[in-house]
Amino acid sequence: MRAVRLAASDDFEGWRDAARALAMIRVAPEEVVWQVAGEADLFEAPAPAPPALPGAFSVPRAFLELAEAVVCHRDPERFALLYAFLCRLRDRPRAMEDGADPLLRRLELMAKAVRRDMHKMRAFLRFREVADDGGPRYVAWFEPEHHIVRANAGFFVRRFASMRWSILTPHLSLHWDGAMLTEGPGASKAEAPDGDPAEAVWKTYYAAIFNPARVKVGAMLKEMPRKYWKNMPETALVPQLLKGAQARETEMVAAAAARVGDNVGKSWASIRDEAMGCTRCELYKCGTQTVFGEGPLDARIVFVGEQPGDQEDLAGKPFVGPAGQLLDRALIDAGVDRKRTYVTNAVKHFKFVRRGKRRIHDKPDGGEIAACRWWLQQELALIKPPLTVALGATAARALFGKVVTISGLRGRPHELPEGGETWVTVHPSFLLRVRDDKEAEYARFVEDLRTIGKRAKALA
Repeated sequence: MRAVRLAASDDFEGWRDAARALAMIRVAPEEVVWQVAGEADLFEAPAPAPPALPGAFSVPRAFLELAEAVVCHRDPERFALLYAFLCRLRDRPRAMEDGADPLLRRLELMAKAVRRDMHKMRAFLRFREVADDGGPRYVAWFEPEHHIVRANAGFFVRRFASMRWSILTPHLSLHWDGAMLTEGPGASKAEAPDGDPAEAVWKTYYAAIFNPARVKVGAMLKEMPRKYWKNMPETALVPQLLKGAQARETEMVAAAAARVGDNVGKSWASIRDEAMGCTRCELYKCGTQTVFGEGPLDARIVFVGEQPGDQEDLAGKPFVGPAGQLLDRALIDAGVDRKRTYVTNAVKHFKFVRRGKRRIHDKPDGGEIAACRWWLQQELALIKPPLTVALGATAARALFGKVVTISGLRGRPHELPEGGETWVTVHPSFLLRVRDDKEAEYARFVEDLRTIGKRAKALA
């Protein structure tokens, strides 16, 4: 029996080196006990792992990525399970391709749980400002389910490089002084601040952008479980906002119907229902459902995007994913009332390519844009907006009926072939992808929206 003692609960390098050496001399998985320093030891003096031998076998990169994630799981058997699968890879180099292998499936589920926990830490951790001898410091409290704190450290260093911050968790704390990252012992929630003056401003902003028409309680709780609510100031508002969401949505729909008349509302509903069964192009076989436009039928501005994304395809609503959230924020910064605009897409089905379990956006082609243009024309004919905005080149192509460039049309009004004024700007997803001058590009986008908002008021 051999015992391997690792330096920490997430010691991937230590496990990798020991596992490689043990596998080379064919030590059976059941003959190895994996221990973590500081935890209960089964042996007084564990036998050290043998040195690595020349001629080591290779493993797929996918296994190393899997192992890096699994090592962070809280399951005490994680090191043994990984070593058992490593021995299997040694004898069967293509074992990673066996999707029916129960051990591989268990490891993949563990890795998925770790990656989800890392995402939750990035999404739901909230810094609060305190003062110390060095000036402002931002402190956050988080309770991870797995050993992910060190694995997530690089994200927070890159994201908040100019801030002095501390992240406190029950088993480990991280401290960044603007130049160096250090670790400290675990802490308690009592050591983290309860709030700061900026939270009142944030709550006001959150309440302003809360859109009752987009509320899907089940999906929200799935992505943001209640266990994380206590760490976020805006969640104190959620019960009250949800309570009034249905009444607010009914009020908005009724008000829109009164303004535009029942006939227009019935016509729009009829076209939307017909679009749900659209087979005008092959994309209906790809997406989950048709994603039709949404908003008041007397809107001053109609925003036209490219196509629904992954989240929009699942929710059945346009602009609810990351790009939609960025658009909401930019509209607030531009002083444009989001609730008084109509949003839709040039293409109503999600076109994607599958990479593993992920669905990656794939740009629609000219035939697909042309096939879907009929639905867009019906929306615009009913709403008759004073101003239509093309978000991106695909939307502009659908509106103008030909290929155009954003740079050639941006910043000034244009007449559509069917009449009406159109403006062209970038799609919010462009701002999510851009790396250089991200702040300047966002500011330019907000300025476009501000100009569009003023022009829509003038036309109305």
